[in-house]
Amino acid sequence: MKRAAFQLSAIAIALVTALALAIAPASARQQATPAPLASIPVTGTADDGSTFTGTLVPSAFTSEGRQLNLDGTLSGTMRNAAGATTGTVDATPVTVPVALPTATCPILHLTLGPLDLNLLGLKVHLDRVVLDITAISGPGNLLGNLLCAIAGLLNGVGDIAGLPALIAQLNALLGLTG
Repeated sequence: MKRAAFQLSAIAIALVTALALAIAPASARQQATPAPLASIPVTGTADDGSTFTGTLVPSAFTSEGRQLNLDGTLSGTMRNAAGATTGTVDATPVTVPVALPTATCPILHLTLGPLDLNLLGLKVHLDRVVLDITAISGPGNLLGNLLCAIAGLLNGVGDIAGLPALIAQLNALLGLTG
């Protein structure tokens, strides 16, 4: 079976939903509510026009270094461009990297009031100027990642100290206790 680039944006949406539920107070959540990540639809299209349609049933959130992962089983069908089935997978164990939402870090906010100068007969007038510099972190944003990490050195934002706690909360949403 040809290897296809799968679009796993559904995982990011499910992760944001899971994070929102984890932050909500316990009194606001109901115990009878089904797990929000019971089954995640997965679709993808390869360069040759073949498509994959299936579901990912998550089993646990894990980490490898600084990367958050979702372990689970994938089931689905691969079809060629004409729609004929070219392969299937059934409950195949997979590990999928989870992309957290990108963050922005304010780097500089500078406001200059109006300025009037008279330099030996040369009159210079500058109106109000506002300069905002914001770093955007995320995959491929090398400078944004660096500046966000530097900006967070003193308050702990730049490290991954909270990753084990995040994994524990996400696994609790999957119904895992340990």
